[in-house]
Amino acid sequence: EGLTCNALEWQASEGGGVILAPDGTPQVNTAGARRAFERARDWVGTISPRGVLTYQEEESRLVFHQGNAAFHRNWPYAFALAASDESPIRGKFNVTTLPSGEEGSAATLGGWGLAVSSYTNHPEEAAAFVAFLSTREAQRRRALGGGYLATRMDVYDDPEVTAAIPYFQTMREVFETAVTRPSRQAGPYYNEVSAAYYRAVHSILTGDVAAEEALEGAERRLRSILD
Repeated sequence: EGLTCNALEWQASEGGGVILAPDGTPQVNTAGARRAFERARDWVGTISPRGVLTYQEEESRLVFHQGNAAFHRNWPYAFALAASDESPIRGKFNVTTLPSGEEGSAATLGGWGLAVSSYTNHPEEAAAFVAFLSTREAQRRRALGGGYLATRMDVYDDPEVTAAIPYFQTMREVFETAVTRPSRQAGPYYNEVSAAYYRAVHSILTGDVAAEEALEGAERRLRSILD
């Protein structure tokens, strides 16, 4: 799923679509997507180690955290760990927006959905807890303690938060213009849609399949899933 997030950013930044259009039409076999994935393929074994194709978030974070990588792309939690007192790279790094393609910079939206189970014996208490976690103070505390981005815009203007986490003001614009994975269009088939996408991209990055061939196959698979 991490590769789906990264690949969507590359594709969208090149103007190559966003996996599924709002009406559910597949958007993967596009000139922008091919250009983006061919470029990313050339990173492997040059500016990135070949092992990066097996990394998940924590494996990549540890390489950067130990001072063995010049750049690192991760979720905001990585900032708090890298800036902690025991971190070997504390004070030696910064955070910025992702590099731009032909259409600008694109960042995939992540997050946690808060819900109350229909099976709970304590629906009122659970709803109250969800309401609490949604408050400005709770989001402010999570920002200060763990570097988590807020969904409440006023947290990005909080002077204590911006003093402790200077990149928060930059992230506000990123949050407002983020690209989303097609969970609404795919509905209950999202996992299958994502798997078809990241498998095709992975085959391009390994050099096993040409970009055009891989994306043609991914588009056929997506149409089959959604049909």
